[in-house]
Amino acid sequence: MSDVYELAISVDLRDELSEQELAELRWHLGIGPQPERLSIVTAFPIVVVDETGDPVIEDEPRPLLAGSGAAWRVGGVLGSALADRSDLPRKGWSLTSRQEIHPDEFEQVGELLCWLAARVHDTDRLVGDVVPIGGLRHLEALTPDVIEVANGQIAWPA
Repeated sequence: MSDVYELAISVDLRDELSEQELAELRWHLGIGPQPERLSIVTAFPIVVVDETGDPVIEDEPRPLLAGSGAAWRVGGVLGSALADRSDLPRKGWSLTSRQEIHPDEFEQVGELLCWLAARVHDTDRLVGDVVPIGGLRHLEALTPDVIEVANGQIAWPA
């Protein structure tokens, strides 16, 4: 048994994103270079072994939704897209991403998903400020569970 999950996100964001935020979002989606300064997800701790053989924590930024091409375990294709909605009645940005993730990545990916949820169009919010941000499916499950963000907190399915 493996701990790989399919993560599928589909949201429409308001048009108030700054150029810095758009640049960082594009980087996270694998469609742009890493910006000099990160403000959406700022910490990427990893444990490495130093020259004396001791474990140390280093910060190693990496895009969180940048997988592309054939999926390793869940089947299908991985990818992310960000489309400008300026020619549509509801302005802003449309974002879709399908990724393979491991539970070790839930915290950082959750931070990004909470940031996205705070910027979705109001029409995509449910009662109680709940935002259904996407779905999560264990590779052996037949159907995904809904991922919701409520009051700035992500509720990962059990």
